[in-house]
Amino acid sequence: MNAPAVPPVKSALRTLDVIEFVVAHRQGVVAQEIAGALGIPVSSLSYLLTTLADRGYLVREGRRYLPGPGLERLRASPEALPLADRVAPLVRALKGELNETASFMVQRGWEVEALVTEASDQALRYAVDPGTRRPLHALAAGKVILAALTPNELARYFAETTRAVFTPATRTSEADLTDDIARISADGMAVAREEATVGIVGTAVPARIDGQFVGAFSVAIPAVRFDTALEARVRQALLRAAAAQG
Repeated sequence: MNAPAVPPVKSALRTLDVIEFVVAHRQGVVAQEIAGALGIPVSSLSYLLTTLADRGYLVREGRRYLPGPGLERLRASPEALPLADRVAPLVRALKGELNETASFMVQRGWEVEALVTEASDQALRYAVDPGTRRPLHALAAGKVILAALTPNELARYFAETTRAVFTPATRTSEADLTDDIARISADGMAVAREEATVGIVGTAVPARIDGQFVGAFSVAIPAVRFDTALEARVRQALLRAAAAQG
């Protein structure tokens, strides 16, 4: 007995139709041409085109839309992609699942930099701009990076840095940070409670590709929302994101 046919998802079909139509026209097409050919209202099409362009699947040159670099990323092997492109879908998924600000952080000297970030939609949120740098010791992602350093690198870090106090909860001493590192090594996760910014709790896990440490997935949440249930959800979501890269 044949299984019942699964009805197509109209929105997915519409998206694929638009991409295929644009790809088929090497000189590019204007929105009105797409709307007329595919029977899509211009008002609905404008949102779809904007989304596809924002994601890089289409590019706009004047009034014309052409295939974008995002289509090439879909064809490329993961190893050929820049780190930001590899982790961006996972950061978006973290934000989508939790509706809290999610980021991927990397080491820049003795600082941590937001390589990719997606801001929460909630009115009360902590926004992180890509390229933002903060000292390693105060952020959860920075503590994860400290935990990944070799003993010689860690000794150099303590010798070369003066660690600023940002809030009453900031941990700056070598003894305190060594304790944090030991806890991260045992637990696989860092939690920084209002250490960099009053009212914000950061949680982070290490990310590895082919066994090599490359950075940290992190989530920043207002302390008033960071209860036990949300902490458990954040932990599971972060661990899934880290496991996706292996």
